[in-house]
This record gives sequence, C-alpha cells and structure tokens, in this order.
Amino acid sequence: AAALTREGGEDAFRRLFRFYRQRDVSDLRGVVDFSAPGGQVFRSQLSFSSVSDQDAYRAGLQPVSQWKAYGLNGYPGFIFIPNPFLPGCQRHWVKQCLKLYPQKPNVCNLDLHMAPEKTVDLWGQSKEQLRRKDSSKREPRSLLEKLRWVTLGYHYNWDTKKYSANHHTPFPSDLAFLSEQVAAACGFRGFQAQAGILNYYHFDSSLGIHVDESELDHSRPLLSFSFGQSSIFLLGGRKREEAPTAMFMHSGDIMVMSGLSRLLYHAVPRVLPNLEGTALPSCLNQAPPSDLPVGSVIEHSSDEDWQVCAKYLQSSRINMTIRQVLAEGQKFPEESGTNGKGQAPSEDSHHEENSRGKRHKPNTV
Repeated sequence: AAALTREGGEDAFRRLFRFYRQRDVSDLRGVVDFSAPGGQVFRSQLSFSSVSDQDAYRAGLQPVSQWKAYGLNGYPGFIFIPNPFLPGCQRHWVKQCLKLYPQKPNVCNLDLHMAPEKTVDLWGQSKEQLRRKDSSKREPRSLLEKLRWVTLGYHYNWDTKKYSANHHTPFPSDLAFLSEQVAAACGFRGFQAQAGILNYYHFDSSLGIHVDESELDHSRPLLSFSFGQSSIFLLGGRKREEAPTAMFMHSGDIMVMSGLSRLLYHAVPRVLPNLEGTALPSCLNQAPPSDLPVGSVIEHSSDEDWQVCAKYLQSSRINMTIRQVLAEGQKFPEESGTNGKGQAPSEDSHHEENSRGKRHKPNTV
C-alpha cells in the first residue's frame, strides 16, 4: 500500500482506494485500528462537563468520562471515538435506520424508480423475507436490502449538490438528541442536527472519494456513526494527490470531522466480514438494559424486530452522517428555477463528484 502511493498515473487517493477495494487483499497491516492505537494515533481530550451522565444515559451512551477518544497526527480536528454506546443500545439505532427512518416523509433511493405506495412500508414488505433468508443460498434481495440511502431533515439535492429551505421534513428527535450529546462532548455545544444521510452497505458496496462541503456552515462538525459489519475508511487531504490514511470502523464507532479535517477527501473502499469471526460483532449480541432512565430516547426492540435486524446486519453495515447545514440565524440564499425537490439521478450516485468509485455497487435494484 505504501509503494502504491509513490507510483505515477492515478492520484494517490485513487490508487489506495483501488488497492483496498480488491476482494483478495488480505494484508491489512497498514490499516489503523483504534482498538489497539499506536503510531500516529494520540489521545484526544473530551469535554466531560458538557454532557451530564444522565443525558449520556438518555442517549444510550456511557458517561463521557468513560469514553476513549483519539486523534491522528496530521489531521487537526479529526476525532475517533471507539464504541461509546451502553451495552445493547446500538440495537435501537439499527432498528430506527431499518424500520422508522426510511418511512415517509423521508426520502430514499427507491423513491426514484418506484411508485410512492410501493415504498410506504419497506420494513413490512421485507421482514418475513429477511427472517427466512438462508445465507447459504442466493436469493432475491428484499426491498430493505435494496435500500442504499435515506435523507433526513434538509434533504440533499443530488442534482444541484445543495440543500434548500423548501425541501425539508422534521429531523428525528432521538437522533438529534444523540448527535447533540456527541457534539457537545467534542467541544461543539449548541450543535443542531439539521440534515442526515444514512448509507446502507453490503459486502459488495463502496463509497467513492468525495468531500462533504454542501453545508453552508463548515464551522460545525460532521458526525458519523457506524453499525454492523466493519469497514475500511480512507481519510485524505485537501487534494487527491495526498495519500490517505486507512482505518477500521467497527460497529458502534463514532467519527467527528471538524476544523481543518471538516473538508478533507474521504471514502469507504470496502466492507469487511466481522473481524471477530462470528456473524455479528459481540457488541450487538447484548440486549439494552431493562432499567432505561426516565426520558431515554432508546426504545426496547422486540425479539421479533431484532431477529430481522440481525439477519440484515450479517452481510451489511449502516452508517449515519449528521450535519448542521446553517449557522445560527443563517438562511438559504434565494434560488430561482428550482423546486428544491431534486434527488439523485440514479440510486447509486450519491455524493457523485465525477468519480467512478463514488458509488454503492452493484448498480441494481
């Protein structure tokens, strides 16, 4: 991998992306693992006093004093928090991403080529098929397995690469609360969760090289939450000629991109089977505590619902990226000739920036 970054031809980021994209790459020694930090990794300080233990519990998180947070040399403003969730509480977010958040009025990739009545209840149409799914057989994918992205709050316009005031639906209150606690713990009190893009990956998926710059306020961080199977994440520089750093993202891990790291190129070349060798990471095998605190946003999942979620996650990864679009008091500029409802030209082109790797694959529905 190091030798690849010195070759001519393609830019350094593209070469490393293609290297890790290969299915037969088994040498992952160059991938940073924050569960065993070293080298360019250092401990980051968190703001313990910004989040009460009670509010952390309400969000399904451990007290901030118990979190571990890391930075990377050369990436100011980048913070990596290995799984700070309370045992069992990741299950809530997985269920929300599969059962609740894809519902109308939120927008998903399936809306582009299916009648509205067909996408009203993806969970209801998929749960029995998923529950019965035999991983040893090649079977048709359920609608949930054809889900590639869902947008929340201010809906990203995939054609114009902009947000607009008139394409907005209420942002989920539970996810807003979680995001606010994480942002506050990282020193960003007052963060407002205004837009979310949920990405749904399978073992044959990737997310190509891009920069998240459509938000009007870049002083606020980008928050990223991962659940399910692991992935390799590449974090580069302001130019694609700069070779990226590869790192693992495991279930429950949180990334915060702020400051100078807010506008860096990044990508996900590969989703990996659970490195523990079991169908699901062990952190997903625990149920939430029975005594959730008053006001908790975490809901208990029924065994039936979790069976469906667990079957889905055996070959999938879910990522939630949460953004603040506008600064306090800021408004969208006036636009002419748009209705604010443009969506992705095809289901797999999210964050498209003329990069062939910038897709979920395969391009089927």
